[in-house]
Amino acid sequence: MDESALTSGDFTESAEPFRLFATWLEDASNSEPNDPSAVALATVDTDGLPDVRMVLLKGFDEQGFVFYTNFQSAKGQEILATMKAAMCFHWKSLRRQVRVRGRVEVVSDAEADAYFASRPRGSRIGAWASKQSRSLESRFALEKAVAEYTARYAIGEIPRPPYWSGFRIVPQTIEFWHDRPFRLHDRIVFRSTADGGWEKDRLYP
Repeated sequence: MDESALTSGDFTESAEPFRLFATWLEDASNSEPNDPSAVALATVDTDGLPDVRMVLLKGFDEQGFVFYTNFQSAKGQEILATMKAAMCFHWKSLRRQVRVRGRVEVVSDAEADAYFASRPRGSRIGAWASKQSRSLESRFALEKAVAEYTARYAIGEIPRPPYWSGFRIVPQTIEFWHDRPFRLHDRIVFRSTADGGWEKDRLYP
C-alpha cells in the first residue's frame, strides 16, 4: 500500500464518519487475508474488570454497529448489565485502526430473525447447542447436544433461540487512525453532538 493511498483527502476532509468507515471497510475487504469485519469488542464485568474478545461486525449504518451473540454469554451478560461497549478494528494490511465507543441497544426482533435465518443451518443448530461461556465437561457433550438439536430440527425452519439476538453500539465517538513514519500518526476523532451531527477533531499521535 503506497503512502498516497493512506493519506488521501477523504481521510482528513470527511465531514462525517460513516462514509469514511464504509470506504475503509471496503479497502480492508480487498486487502485483509481473513475476516476484514473482525473487531475487538470491549466490555466490563460487575467488578469493573475490562474484558475483550473478537467478534464479527454484521452490519452498520448511521444508527450504529451491529453484532450478534448469545445473551447468556459473558459478553452478553456484561453488556446487558451496563449497556455500554467499545470496538476496535485493526487492519494490519492497511496500517489502519478504527475505535468506536458508545451506548448499546438491542436490535429489533425482526432484525435478529432476519439475520438468524440467513446463517448456515449448522450455525443455527450451534446457537441452540452451545451454552456459550459456561463450563463444558467434554467435547463429546457439545457434539451430543449438536446431534440432539439436529434431530429435533431435522425438518423445516430452525427458530431463533430466545436468548440469541443482536446488539447495536450507538457511537458517541469514532476515531480513525493510520500509521505514519516515525510514529507521527494521523488521528481524527468524530464526537456525536446533541443535534445528531458530528464534531471532528485532530489528535496528537
